[in-house]
Amino acid sequence: MTGISYVTIPSMRALKVLHQTIADCTLCPRLTIYRRGIAQTKVKRFQEWEYWGRPIPGFGDPNARLYILGLAPAAHGGNRTGRVFTGDRSGDWLYEALFQFGFANQPGATHLNDGLTLHNCYVAAAVRCAPPDNKPTKEEFNTCRPFMLKELQLLKHTTVVVALGKLAFDEYLKACKELGHSLSKPLPKFGHGSVYTTPWGVTLLGSYHPSQQNTFTGRLTRPMFHSIFKQARKLIDI
Repeated sequence: MTGISYVTIPSMRALKVLHQTIADCTLCPRLTIYRRGIAQTKVKRFQEWEYWGRPIPGFGDPNARLYILGLAPAAHGGNRTGRVFTGDRSGDWLYEALFQFGFANQPGATHLNDGLTLHNCYVAAAVRCAPPDNKPTKEEFNTCRPFMLKELQLLKHTTVVVALGKLAFDEYLKACKELGHSLSKPLPKFGHGSVYTTPWGVTLLGSYHPSQQNTFTGRLTRPMFHSIFKQARKLIDI
């Protein structure tokens, strides 16, 4: 039982079952067809890869106090490697920031066996399949949300949530409602650096998503991105 300080063995088993359930999901026909098609056709630079081509489970420390929620896996990132935010430039930004603030043991993530481990941090996405044009439908968000609900129930020590982008921010609030939590009115609004402390004590931080659209244009800079995780670190260390 070494290393199992907070999460019980049944909870850890439940998390593993959830991971397998997510990976086996075929509930969204459009997403299933798309991710499988991408895995077959690939792109030129990754022709030698055997793509994962399945939904992507969450990844990280079962005892995590920090929960990070993105939008969806990248077609040639997570959909290729089998791990969330792994093998794409958004992941390069995320894991570099997590390393800088003590949440990761290394600054990069390239494949499932690259040695990456997270400490006090768990990373997931609102939609677990790579969507066409990176745009899930409302129905796909709704279908996938139960996976997040179950994660939030199993990750019992979460005290800080970082939502990467407005859609992830809004999806987290919807999940809170479905879990029976009461939220302030009006609902908190997303913005980079926005802070909302829930009535039950979880702090929600908003961040622009580290997509190429944001990082290449300068809408999101590394100092801006790092400031979010610096704040998360301070909140966790209080």
